Amino acid sequence: MAENRASGYTEGVPCWVDVQLPDVEAGKRFYGGLFGWTFEDAGPGAVWARLDGAAVARLARKRDGRMPTVWTVYFATPDARNLARRIVAAGGQIVNDPVPVRDLGTAALVADPQGAVFGLWQAASHPGFGVRHAPGTFVWAQLYTSDTDAANAFYGHLFADALFGADVAPDFGRAPLSDVFYAGMPPQFVVHFRTGDVAAAVGAVRQLGGRVQAPPFDTSYGKVAVVTDNQGASFALLQR
Repeated sequence: MAENRASGYTEGVPCWVDVQLPDVEAGKRFYGGLFGWTFEDAGPGAVWARLDGAAVARLARKRDGRMPTVWTVYFATPDARNLARRIVAAGGQIVNDPVPVRDLGTAALVADPQGAVFGLWQAASHPGFGVRHAPGTFVWAQLYTSDTDAANAFYGHLFADALFGADVAPDFGRAPLSDVFYAGMPPQFVVHFRTGDVAAAVGAVRQLGGRVQAPPFDTSYGKVAVVTDNQGASFALLQR
């Protein structure tokens, strides 16, 4: 079932995703072909991705070739500077300080104590996902980490209400790196997009020039395949 966004997102709820790519036009062809997204200008070197008119993601050209080609998940907060300070106090670090993004909101990049990078989003005119949990849209963020106990303690303290509050249904999980990645890989978030048929979606990824990192496997939250796009950005497909 599709879930339209409410007026805002509770602190600690994944509220937005973007991807940094060497070639945005190639990204449009890949994700348009895979998910049926359409695109519109979002400023120099970037586009909004939409599904049936609702904002679902942003594709942006990498400003520096040394930057990773990667999907980033952003967690909602009413105060990005305050949350960044709390993250540092809990053993994390700030990668990019909170900065205004035009009139859209305030963004920051941070890392947890194991080094997994994620974003913070303090909404202004752009609240986040226009739709999520529908096929072709964000449905889950999985942190693959070297220390799940430490991650559970860090995020459980940081986002207690979003993870453990009454009547919440979190779409953020933690798992060992070894479930998907080779030993020695850095901890990382993997953005999951929903699909009605994970096997067919994996086939489409291959046809569009992507590759499969982990073929479909069962989890407590659905059937998952971890893939990369045609430029090397990892993400996952989730059938549930």
